[in-house]
Amino acid sequence: MTIHLRRTTPADISFVCKVENAPENTPFIIPWSEERHHHALGNPDILHMIAEKKETGHPVGYVIIAGLTNPHQSIELMRITIAVKGEGYGRNILRQIKHWAFIEQKAHRLWLDVKETNDRARTLYVSEGFHIEGTLRDCLKSGDTYESLIILSILASEYDAKGLVAPES
Repeated sequence: MTIHLRRTTPADISFVCKVENAPENTPFIIPWSEERHHHALGNPDILHMIAEKKETGHPVGYVIIAGLTNPHQSIELMRITIAVKGEGYGRNILRQIKHWAFIEQKAHRLWLDVKETNDRARTLYVSEGFHIEGTLRDCLKSGDTYESLIILSILASEYDAKGLVAPES
C-alpha cells in the first residue's frame, strides 16, 4: 500500500467534507464549512492535501498543515482525517508529513493538538515520536460539556529520516 499526497483541488472539497462529517470522525475534529476549506486552498500559510492510493488514485483521507510561513520554523499538523480506519493509512501519511516537514521544509518543530478522548490518534502520535507537551483543559465547548486538547510535538533533533524516532542522547 503506497499513499500519495497531492494538493487538494476545489473538486475534492465534497470528498473532504464527506469524510470530515462521517460519524466516526466528527467526535474527534471540529468540522469546517465548505467555504472554509475552499478558502484554505488559497491561503499561503496552509497546505491542504488529499491522501490517495498511488496505484488507483482512490482517495483515503485528507491532511491540513499550517505554519508554512511561520518564521520560527514551527509547522502545525492541523488535521489528518482518514476515511477507512485500521489500514495503516494514518501512520503512512504521518511518516510522509514528518519527512516533508523535517527534510524538505527544514522545520525545527512539528506540532499538533488532539482531543483528549481520541486515544487511537494520541497512541499513534506517541508511537511516532511525538512528545506530550501539555493539556489545554476544557478549551472546547461541545453542547453542554467541555473537551480538552492535548498538545504534542516532535523536534527535528528527535526525527530520524528513516521515519523512526532518533535515539535519545
